[in-house]
Amino acid sequence: MSAQNSGQNASPLRLGIAGLGTVGTGTVKIIQKHAELLSARAGRPVTITAVSARDRMKNRDVDLSAYGWEADARDLAVRDDVDVFVELVGGDEGIAREAVTAALQAGKDVVTANKALLAIHGQELAELAEANGCVLRFEAAVAGGIPVIKTMTESLAGNEIRRVMGVMNGTCNYILTRMENAGLPYETVFEEARQLGYLEADPTLDVGGIDASHKLAILSSIAFGTRPAFGSVEIEGIERVSIDDIRRAADMGYRIKLLGVAQMTGRGLEQRMSPCLVPADSPLGQLQGGTNMVVIEGDSVGQIVLRGAGAGEGPTASAVMSDIVEIARGVRMPAFAQPATKLAKPIAARTAVPAAYYIRLALADKPGALAKVAAVLGDAGISIDRMRQYGKHDLEGIAPVLIVTHKTTPEAIDIAIEALPRTGVITGEPVELRIEEV
Repeated sequence: MSAQNSGQNASPLRLGIAGLGTVGTGTVKIIQKHAELLSARAGRPVTITAVSARDRMKNRDVDLSAYGWEADARDLAVRDDVDVFVELVGGDEGIAREAVTAALQAGKDVVTANKALLAIHGQELAELAEANGCVLRFEAAVAGGIPVIKTMTESLAGNEIRRVMGVMNGTCNYILTRMENAGLPYETVFEEARQLGYLEADPTLDVGGIDASHKLAILSSIAFGTRPAFGSVEIEGIERVSIDDIRRAADMGYRIKLLGVAQMTGRGLEQRMSPCLVPADSPLGQLQGGTNMVVIEGDSVGQIVLRGAGAGEGPTASAVMSDIVEIARGVRMPAFAQPATKLAKPIAARTAVPAAYYIRLALADKPGALAKVAAVLGDAGISIDRMRQYGKHDLEGIAPVLIVTHKTTPEAIDIAIEALPRTGVITGEPVELRIEEV
């Protein structure tokens, strides 16, 4: 039956949902709340056959009594009365990978929100899905409720994608904007985020940029027709961004964001995730709190900006349901927009695009100190656009100095940053942040 028909006489699409955390219970709630609406939009009923989680007795604030229970997600994945296996367990190894593999081998379609699994094993799973006539869908794996996967695979299918960038980790954006708005140091806001439950069990996944890099690798694959290459992403987290950096950036009309950028060049695929300065009046600069934003640049459409909730029960479950409804309608397409066997193995290339840089130094009160710093930058081929010294020297004769360079290459910056401590006129390690044009 076509998606346009009422669905009253169509067989239901039967789901097996593994993982009953925030997203899993959110998905169950949507199906229970909107059963008639989903049936009308999908052209057939959408039902849940069985569920699986680690603790059957846990109170999840949702009625699961009508569904079968499987203690092992791998058993759920291969049940005869499950058409679509919905994996919401998480993690790139262990039960999640094994259950998804089992489902695909059994000829089941799979919907997942598992960014780590796709970024690391996406190629293998996409090939397995196609070999068994299945679809692998993952709208919820990137940017929560923002429909970025469908935008890239469907709405922008007629474009050559030039660049993809964005803020893809709400926790990091919360920390950085909270630091700025409240004038609090990183350590204080980090602890606040932990107590609020915003951080992963392993906080480095968030603040270390790993979670966001998983998402960037997925988007890069779709954008540029390459195999997912998480291992090639240049990753730097926000741990060394200080409240002073945030204040100095604001003084110059910038905000600091953990920004992911991917683009294909003549040298290969550039993928980086790092703290950057962006204009405060730009869409990315105005992004507050835990919100995500993805910017896509296509040769025909120009720049598209997608903004919305990047995590949470409702937004992420909404994205899961979008994939389920598409499968119910009979929409079937390759996981990464092209057949997996046709995806090119990317050549990893370090970012070479010139940019201006922000450099913060702790400068000693010594004759000719600034001249020595300027000489190091000049020897590296870097010219200074602006330089400021904030406040007076402290009791140890140290004062913060801020430098904004003209556009230069990452290689030149590396040379200068390595040479600066050898001048004998700065203390500690200099901090450098790229200024991104958006």
